[in-house]
Amino acid sequence: MTKRLMVGNVAVGGGAPVSIQSMCNTKTDDVAATVAQIHALEAAGCEIIRIAIPDQAAAEAVDRIKEQISIPLIADIHFNYKYALACAERGIDAIRINPGNIGGEEKVKAVADICRQKSIPIRIGVNGGSLEKDLRAKYGGVTAEALVESAMGHVALLNKFDFDDICISVKCSDVPLTMAAYRLLSERTAYPLHLGVTEAGTPSMGLVTSAMGIGGLLCLGIGDTIRVTLTADPIEEIFAAKKILKAAGLRKEGVNLIACPTCGRTRIDLIPMAEEVERGLMNCTKNITVAVMGCAVNGPGEAKEADIGIAGGDGCALIFKKGQIIKKVPESEVLDSLMEEILILACLIVCKRNFSSFSII
Repeated sequence: MTKRLMVGNVAVGGGAPVSIQSMCNTKTDDVAATVAQIHALEAAGCEIIRIAIPDQAAAEAVDRIKEQISIPLIADIHFNYKYALACAERGIDAIRINPGNIGGEEKVKAVADICRQKSIPIRIGVNGGSLEKDLRAKYGGVTAEALVESAMGHVALLNKFDFDDICISVKCSDVPLTMAAYRLLSERTAYPLHLGVTEAGTPSMGLVTSAMGIGGLLCLGIGDTIRVTLTADPIEEIFAAKKILKAAGLRKEGVNLIACPTCGRTRIDLIPMAEEVERGLMNCTKNITVAVMGCAVNGPGEAKEADIGIAGGDGCALIFKKGQIIKKVPESEVLDSLMEEILILACLIVCKRNFSSFSII
């Protein structure tokens, strides 16, 4: 088991639930825009948020941002150790920095000292694109061994100054290489690991890439916190991360939507119907399984374990619960009828837990 850290009020490592992170794409010193984006990300399910600190103005905005948000805030800093000191003084919850990139050892010591005094964890973030030249030469390019050696070198530098609240990431855009690096790193350290695949791409490709890399590692029991990096609105990263965690069996809350791929037996317009159901249930936190099936073969038969579902017919559909047909409706009423039954089911689940609550979210 990895070491447990506290990033603000969120536990990372040590058996804590795998947390979801993202990063703002606003100009950090535009406090109003940054806070608005953080609120939107938190509403979507983000649990830890990171901001870029490219200059002193960004560092000086930290306390004003912190006082308006409720999730932990991480400062992403490169090269200038003074920005780390300024963020620490203004209440930052964690710092992402590579100690070897901020100057001499006296500067590393200054950052380690203030973070130790204020109980601020440091994430060492090694990326394939910025791997040290000497390690590239030593290993003939970017390899798993090179990434891990870089990370452990930064760890040793912090340890030298009696700092031990460390999280590590070793990311690159190559999925097999990223996975190999994390597997090697997990064998060499008990520090918590932040998982991610860099430059994963647009949502369509990025979700596949991240599901392979992040999801594969999670299924091996590796990883304590994750960020899915997408070329998109950061909220899309949160939705993707939640899907990966659910697919890996690490999150139970939320709807498990199963849908058939359609074939020549399908007689209803199933694809837009499944998409509409997915959108409609995106923010539902109830642990239920919903099936959207195109015919009787994949309906109450193969999807009989679903809590609620539909099986398409010729211009109509059967609605079933746990494999038992409850009614038949015309195609034009399928969506409304299904969502009504899901609402009833969700309310019944809530009632069993809390007789006074009838929320579907």
